[in-house]
Formats: sequence, C-alpha cells, structure tokens
Amino acid sequence: MKPNRRQIFTVGAAAAAATVAASTQTASAAPEATEFAATTSSSTGPYGSGVAGSWTSATRAISTAAQFEKTRQTNGVFMFGDSISVQDGKALAIRLLNRNGTQLAVNNWSSRPSSGAVDALEAAASAYGLPRRVLMASGSNDIFDPPKFRAQVDRAIGIVGQNRTLFWVNLQVVRRSVTAPVQLADQRNSSWLNMQLYDAQQKYPNLRIIRWAEWLWVKPYRLANYLRDGVHPSVPLGQDARNELIVQSLLS
Repeated sequence: MKPNRRQIFTVGAAAAAATVAASTQTASAAPEATEFAATTSSSTGPYGSGVAGSWTSATRAISTAAQFEKTRQTNGVFMFGDSISVQDGKALAIRLLNRNGTQLAVNNWSSRPSSGAVDALEAAASAYGLPRRVLMASGSNDIFDPPKFRAQVDRAIGIVGQNRTLFWVNLQVVRRSVTAPVQLADQRNSSWLNMQLYDAQQKYPNLRIIRWAEWLWVKPYRLANYLRDGVHPSVPLGQDARNELIVQSLLS
C-alpha cells in the first residue's frame, strides 16, 4: 500500500560468487562503516544534511564485461548502487542465483549520488544493451541535494525505455554519527527523495518501488536492529531482509 504524504513526513527519525567475481575493489580513506558521502566541511549545507564530498576514489564493486554480457544474454538483472550495494551486492547475487538461476551484473560505488549511478546505467546500455530488468539501489547520497533527484529518475526511465522494468529501492537514512538536528534533516530529506519516487511512479507504469523504508518503519525496532549505523543494513539480519525484499520484487 502506498503511504500518503502525511505518513511519509511523520515517520520517525562459490558458483554464485562468479556473479560478482573479478569485481574491481579500491580502498577509500575511510572504513566502510563511515563511507557515506562524507561532507566537505562542518557546514550542514542548504538542506541540513551537509555537503557531499568526492566519491570517485571510494570503494566499488563492478562486474566484468563478460558478466554484463552473460547477464544480458540470459535476461538477468543489471544493478547500479552505492555503498549499501557494495556491502550487500554479492549476497544478493547469491540469493538470486540460488532462487531461480537469475544472473546479476553490478556497478556499485560507495558515496556515489544517483547522477553517477545513472551515468553508469547509460554507459552499460551503450556498451552491452539492457536486460528486461534494471535495479537502481541508489539515492542515499542524494540527501545532500534532494531537488536534483527526480531528474535522475526521469533520466533512468528514459534510458531503460517503456518495454523494460526499472526497480528502485527507496531510502531510509538517519545517520547515528551526526547531531540530532542533522538526523532530523536526514529523515526529512529521505522522505523527500521517497516522495519523488512515489510521484514518478504515477507517471511511469514501468517504475516499481521496492519499499525498504516502509518495511523498516512498520515495526520501529527494525530501525535499530536492521541498520547498523542508520544507513547500512546490519549483517546478516538487515542484509538478508533487504535482499529478500529485492528478490521478491524482481521475481514477482
């Protein structure tokens, strides 16, 4: 059931391994627990969550060209995500492969906003073509500049086209490492991003939202138990729950 606007804004603050094998991994300056678009200064920025720093040297997990080709040829799933997906992507690939043999090819990059994820989608479409299902697990790093998000959703739909399905995992970001006012801004901005997804779904019938945020909200204890830092799923509890939501949506 789609939440209304009041509900959104009042929510409280080894065969399978081949699917993501040979992915490129580079080290970042910060451990994964904090690798989330670190702000460039102490400023809370125009939207209260801070100002995003550079993401180009952050950790990443990117499937080989051969895996992208195999996934397209077998009508699997292309995935484009951020640090949550860097953490959880391999487990998702294993879950999909074990469930019904679906292949997953990934382009996941920590700290990357959705503009970069959609750029990667565009590059993959040009290089390989696209399967009938594309998964965007991006948006957590857009809390720093929410007004730019909807344009990226529109861009992604334009790349995917009308005859494929674009799946998008929605957002829940309230970083535990920041002050209470910034946490409030994180929740407000997460809800703002989610509302842009809900509005886009009214326009695009082939956009399907995977409602991770609502799954967390429905039982408040999940926010503490299924997120290890207010952003990234705990492992294995939160990782299993989020990946299962994704699998059920992709295979339904």
